[in-house]
Amino acid sequence: MSVHATARITAAPDGRGGTALPVLESDGPLALRRTRAAAAVPGTGTGLPARVTVVGAMSAPLGGDRLALEAVVRDGAALTVDAAAAMIALPGHRTGDGPADHAGYDMRLTVGESGVLHWLPEQLISVTGSDLRTHTRVELSPTARLVLREELILGRHGEAPGTVTSRLTVHRAGRPLLDQQLALGPGASGGWDGGAVIGGHRAVGQLLLVRPEFEEKPVAPRLLGDTAVLTPLAGPGALVTALAPDARALRRVLDDALAELYR
Repeated sequence: MSVHATARITAAPDGRGGTALPVLESDGPLALRRTRAAAAVPGTGTGLPARVTVVGAMSAPLGGDRLALEAVVRDGAALTVDAAAAMIALPGHRTGDGPADHAGYDMRLTVGESGVLHWLPEQLISVTGSDLRTHTRVELSPTARLVLREELILGRHGEAPGTVTSRLTVHRAGRPLLDQQLALGPGASGGWDGGAVIGGHRAVGQLLLVRPEFEEKPVAPRLLGDTAVLTPLAGPGALVTALAPDARALRRVLDDALAELYR
């Protein structure tokens, strides 16, 4: 039996210089836990952010599942969302002779004026036989700040990957800032593993930063090693895209890029 579940987070100023969580609703496999924030977000004036850790309450997503996670950061609030462990996309049950249904995971993120959202989940691992489609939609106010990390691992150790389609859509002040889609695995179009796409690598990631400071002083495009690049966006944003042989190497590249951009 497939699972349909939507978890919700709302962050709002608590009136004491911090951030409260008036809405923290777990659902299905998405268990939300308030955890302690390590430090305030530098340069924002929002104080100590609220931190929510997503804990997997059951194996998911499986084929046929439809999962969603909604996060709203109200004006002047700061929120960090991370995860306790990687998410593993698993095959679903077949009905008759037809193929198993795909799984869906949607994330809908909204950040108000002077709000801050750090969206830092753990890796998504695509297992042989799985078919997952994800879509992250972000709506930012003109003075909002965002750090968003995505990491995709193609198969467990020594295993061929499943099929995964990942789309990221970001609007700022009602205008498009970024809209991109990546499809990988045996169900994707031919050439996905070739030199023009991932070149045999099994870890794919990106890091998106949106900061008002980038409007007057945009980042300069440059290579970050042999398989990563920093690209300015047509707006106050910067995008790091990276390939790596494994999850650890990918995280190192993205962490180093984040530290450099937040100097």
